[in-house]
Amino acid sequence: MNIKFHAMFLAAAFSLAACMPAPAAASQTTNTYTPTTYSPARANPAPAATATAQLRVIDWELEIVAQNLEVPWSIAFTGAERLLVAERAGRIRAVVEGSLRDEPLFTFSDIAVVEESGLMGLALDPDYGSNRNIYACYTYSGSSGLVNRVTRLRDLGERIEMDAVIIDNIPSAKYHAGCRLGFGPDGKLYVTTGDALQPQAAQETASLAGKILRLNLDGSIPADNPYPASPVYSFGHRNPQGITWNVEEGIFYASEHGPSGFDGPEGGDEVNLIQAGANYGWPLVSHDETRTGTQSSLRQFTPAIAPAAILFYPGDELPMFTGKLLLGALRGEGLAALTLAPEDPAQVTNIEWLVQGLGRVREVTVGPDGLVYFSTSNRDGRGSARAGDDKIYRIVPVYE
Repeated sequence: MNIKFHAMFLAAAFSLAACMPAPAAASQTTNTYTPTTYSPARANPAPAATATAQLRVIDWELEIVAQNLEVPWSIAFTGAERLLVAERAGRIRAVVEGSLRDEPLFTFSDIAVVEESGLMGLALDPDYGSNRNIYACYTYSGSSGLVNRVTRLRDLGERIEMDAVIIDNIPSAKYHAGCRLGFGPDGKLYVTTGDALQPQAAQETASLAGKILRLNLDGSIPADNPYPASPVYSFGHRNPQGITWNVEEGIFYASEHGPSGFDGPEGGDEVNLIQAGANYGWPLVSHDETRTGTQSSLRQFTPAIAPAAILFYPGDELPMFTGKLLLGALRGEGLAALTLAPEDPAQVTNIEWLVQGLGRVREVTVGPDGLVYFSTSNRDGRGSARAGDDKIYRIVPVYE
């Protein structure tokens, strides 16, 4: 596949992570490359909307959406011409019509940026169009140490203001801090939490560490949660940092970091199918170990790839990805596509590495244009920063 790199510029419309190999057992196609020169315009622009139905997508290429970011952890689109970026240092910045605004819209003044902790998850309210609400998860220093807090903010266009605390005192630490946010097809807010270097806490349903939480938008507990009066939706997690849904089928997937040597044999990163009340085994089992009462992963990765984000791609703008899970890898330094069996969404039949050579991939999401966006995390202290890092890329179709 020939992959061309183009800097993205707009006229009338918004045009828009140590490297480890993928497991040898997986069939894969790897494209490794290093970007050098960027064209000032798209070499293969998308045709007019009226013509796309008559054309065929035969390939894809990459565009740079934004650069010179500092560890962009989450991306949230507020419209076709504007996206918000959460930088781990505590800033929420805007990319408007292809231009990264210099001044942040909001900065968390009490943030604690220690190793992996800081500003992490960012998600828009399902009714953002009418209420302009945004949800964010960040780390601060509480009376007993580092903790995570989920807040609701209000987007006022040229600035963002704090509105409310949704949930507080989620155990955190300099490692295994969580904290991905996402809204399920049920309209509920889901929050991933790491074990905060307390592995056994992941098995304690009274603790918020090592869990996936489910909340109403005001922070109250949904009446149909699996544990009465508890935000806990699933448990036995080490450090889940990616969540996504096949909305049509109502299937919930998550990606999770496996042990790092000090807490178990290295590797064992997971992709899981999440079910209410289920136990995903940590620290009782890892890798391909099984135990009665715990859920096995759909796929585990040894050597580790450190999956930081996951996306079920539902669109047809990039038909080669339709119905696949796209996985952003930090240690694996790339973007992978996992093919699911048509008759069994719990079976991964193939792994293909789509992108390698750009460094640590932190976030992967889909934009309002139906295309795939991902960010690098090369300035997080564990990667090798390249010129212009960190960046946000967009995968665009090439038409015949």
